[in-house]
Amino acid sequence: MSDSGRRGPNSNGNRDGGGRGSNRGPRGESRRNAQGRERNRGPQKGYSSTTPGQRTRKADPARLVAYEVLRAVASEDAYANLVLPARIREHRLDRRDAGFATELSYGALRGQGTYDAILSRCVDRPLEQLDPAILDALRIGAHQLLSMRVPAHAALDQTVGLARAVIGAGPSSLINAVLRKVTAHSMDEWLDVLLDQETDATRIASLRHAHPEWIVRALRQSLVNHGRPASEIEELLEADNAAPVVNLVALPGLGSLEEALEHGAAAGELVEDSALSAGGDLGRLESVRKGTTRIQDVGSQLVARAVAAVAVETASPEGEKWLDLCAGPGGKAALLAALAHRDGATLLANEPAPHRAKLVQQALSAVPGDAWSVRTGDGREVGSERRETFDRVLVDVPCSGLGALRRRPESRWRRAPKDIADLGPLQRELLVSAIDAVKPGGVVAYVTCSPHPAETTAVVADVVGKRGDLELLDAGKALDDVSLASGLGAGHGQTAQLWPHIHHTDAMFMALIRKKP
Repeated sequence: MSDSGRRGPNSNGNRDGGGRGSNRGPRGESRRNAQGRERNRGPQKGYSSTTPGQRTRKADPARLVAYEVLRAVASEDAYANLVLPARIREHRLDRRDAGFATELSYGALRGQGTYDAILSRCVDRPLEQLDPAILDALRIGAHQLLSMRVPAHAALDQTVGLARAVIGAGPSSLINAVLRKVTAHSMDEWLDVLLDQETDATRIASLRHAHPEWIVRALRQSLVNHGRPASEIEELLEADNAAPVVNLVALPGLGSLEEALEHGAAAGELVEDSALSAGGDLGRLESVRKGTTRIQDVGSQLVARAVAAVAVETASPEGEKWLDLCAGPGGKAALLAALAHRDGATLLANEPAPHRAKLVQQALSAVPGDAWSVRTGDGREVGSERRETFDRVLVDVPCSGLGALRRRPESRWRRAPKDIADLGPLQRELLVSAIDAVKPGGVVAYVTCSPHPAETTAVVADVVGKRGDLELLDAGKALDDVSLASGLGAGHGQTAQLWPHIHHTDAMFMALIRKKP
C-alpha cells in the first residue's frame, strides 16, 4: 500500500485531505458551534467519493495481521506477543508493514477500554451484543483514526474493506457507519466528552491511560509501598502504554552481540552483555536462532545476575548447586545456566508443566549440558525432597504480571483483583519450599514481575517473619553491584523494585533472603 494509506500529509497538504483546514461553509458561514467545535465536519474528512461497487473489497495484509491477532487473543485466549510474529511471517510482511501491524495490534489491545468507551457512544446497542469479530474490527479502526498518523479516508476505506473481506458485506456497512461517528472528534475531544463532569481521579486516569480502575488503584498503592510518591502514577501509566524497546542478552562466555550490533542494535546501558534492538525480525539473526543471544527484558537480566553474584556462606568444594524453582519458559534459567557454567556451578531448572519444561530444555540447549538439568514437577515439593541442597535459589513465582503490562498489551483486560488473592497461597508455599531447599548460609531470591504489595513485601514479611533462621539482605545494593549504572535507586528498605518509568525495565521486584548458617 502507498504511503497515503498509512500516514499523511497527502498531496494537498492536509493530513486527512478534503480542505479540512477550513471551518467555513460553502457560503462562508461558520461551521463552529458555541463551544468552538465544527457542527458539520463530514465533508472535511476526505471520505472516499467512490461508489460502493468501487470501494475496497480486499484486506490489506498488515491490517489483516492485526485483525487476526485480536481475534486470536479474544477467541483463543492467546498472547499477542506470541501470535504476532507467526502471523507476520505467514503473511510475509516486510519490515515497514510489520511495524505497522505491530503498532496497530498492540495499540488496539492496549487501548481497548478507552476505545470501547468511545465506541459505546457510537453504537445503538450494548457492545457485548455485537459479534466479537465486528467489535475487533471497530477497535482496529478506532485506533487508526484516533491514535495513528493514518488519513481518515484511508483508515475508513481499508478497515471497511477488511471487514467486507473477512466478516461480510452486512457487517461492513455497520462498521462504516460507526467509524464515521468516531471521526466526529479527535482523541482529546472524545476524552473531554467521556470525562465531562467526572471528578474521580482514578476514573479519569483509567480512561485517559486505558487501564482498568482497579489496576490504577493497585499501581498507585504499589508506588507508595515501595517508597515512591503517588503522584508518579501518571508517568507509570504512560510508560505502560509506550512501545517497549526489545532487550537482548548474550549468554556469558557463549554468545556475542556482534551480529545484533551490526544489524542496528545499541549496546545496553544497564547491564553487561546486553543490547537494545533496533527492531525487525530478530529470529533471522543466527545468534538468536542458536540461542546464544536471547530476547530478555533487562530487569530479568539484572535479577538473574544478582542472585548469581551475591555472596553466600556455604561450603561447596565440588562446586555450587543452584536452583531455579519456577523456570518456565526458560529465559532466566538460560542466563543462570550460562553463569553457572562460567563459575563452575550446576543449575537445576524446575518446571511443573510438561510443555513448559520442554521450552526450558530448548532454552538451555545452548549451554553445555554438564552445567544444567531439568526437573518436571511441583516446585512446592522440592524443599522437602532436596532439603538444604542448594547454595542459591531463584524463585520467580507465578504472579499477576502487573509489572509487565507494556509487553503484554492484552493482560490488563484479562486480570481481576481476585487473581492476586488466589495467587497468594501458592506464592508463599513456593517461597517456603525454596527456603527449605537452600543450605544454611545460602541465599534465596524471591522475584515477581509485579509491584503489588500483596505479591511482594507482604509475602516476604509473612514467610520471613514466621522463622528465626532467616535474614534479609540489601537487594538494592545487589542490583547496583551487577549494574553498569551508578546507583539504580531500586532499593527500598531491604527489598528492591524496578520501574518502567524510572529504569525502563519491567517492574521487577526482588528480595534476597539468607538462611543463617
